[in-house]
Amino acid sequence: MTMVTTPPTPPTPPPPALPVRDRTRIPAGALSPMLVRLAAERATGVLIRERGALYLADGQVVHAESPDTPGLDLLLGAHGVLDAEGWHEAFAQAGERGRVGRYLVDRGRLTTGALELCHLGALYDAAYFVLEPSSAPARFRYGAAHWLGPVHPVSVAAVERETLRRRALLHRIWPDPAADEAPLARTSRPAGPSVPPRQAAVLHLVDGRRTASDISRALGRPAFHTLVDVHRLAAAGLLTPDVPPPPVLPPAHPAPPPLPEHPGGLGAPGGLGGPGGLGGPGRPGDPGDPGDPGGTVPAAPDAPPAPPPSAPREWSPAHAGEPPRDPAEADPHITLLRRLRAALEAL
Repeated sequence: MTMVTTPPTPPTPPPPALPVRDRTRIPAGALSPMLVRLAAERATGVLIRERGALYLADGQVVHAESPDTPGLDLLLGAHGVLDAEGWHEAFAQAGERGRVGRYLVDRGRLTTGALELCHLGALYDAAYFVLEPSSAPARFRYGAAHWLGPVHPVSVAAVERETLRRRALLHRIWPDPAADEAPLARTSRPAGPSVPPRQAAVLHLVDGRRTASDISRALGRPAFHTLVDVHRLAAAGLLTPDVPPPPVLPPAHPAPPPLPEHPGGLGAPGGLGGPGGLGGPGRPGDPGDPGDPGGTVPAAPDAPPAPPPSAPREWSPAHAGEPPRDPAEADPHITLLRRLRAALEAL
């Protein structure tokens, strides 16, 4: 009897590993060297920067606040987790002792999980703006504590890593950073039915005055989530940052006004294109000549006084049949130079 042996089935290869972001590319202290130094010394206090503050306890971040993001009370109230009355009661009873979070859990207003989840969302949301590049100096107050109290401390490295990840995400969606802070305006392109409800709610509040932070507070959403929707709407061509044009500064040395024209135009007698103008030979007594009382260019304030009656008479159209007294006055080049000099002195 012949025995038939079945060859063993080769083992199934494991699925390929998902790509993981290379965290070694993020240098330590890339966002705030001062924050990294405070974490190394396990400091307790508040780091105040231009766009908000980070609270530390034993070198870990326990809370973050920024005027660009909705507060924890607004986020809890917008989702119906906690009403304003319960929040004010907790703040009045435990705010001075720095135990508002613990008070809410002990009184059954919030579960521990709900408080930690909302707190972490608000912390990362505000930290994104607090760690924005800034030229203003930062300062640290040792010993300061937040009234919420410790909920779920986060390492400084985790805060920096999440902030950098969020920056890269916004850049991939739409690289123009002007949409982060400028007032937003709708474009003429109509929004189609493919716009998700979350983005449609953001687009509904775009009016040319509100910024992304204003919209996030109006909707009771984290500011970074609103920025993601704003960047996607900008990439779809449905909104644009309403950035005012840069102001036009006056020149340091304003240009002199143009020479006045004869009422008859450039080609009229005495004009720039007629006899006596720049376009051909002229006569010193044509209308518009600074030496003629009937001209259109006023005399310079520091012009020399009129000659005495015995001086040679100026040549004018009334004496067209007489030769000029001064032979230099018959030269059109000298006449042109005199007219230009008188016009410049009158400015």
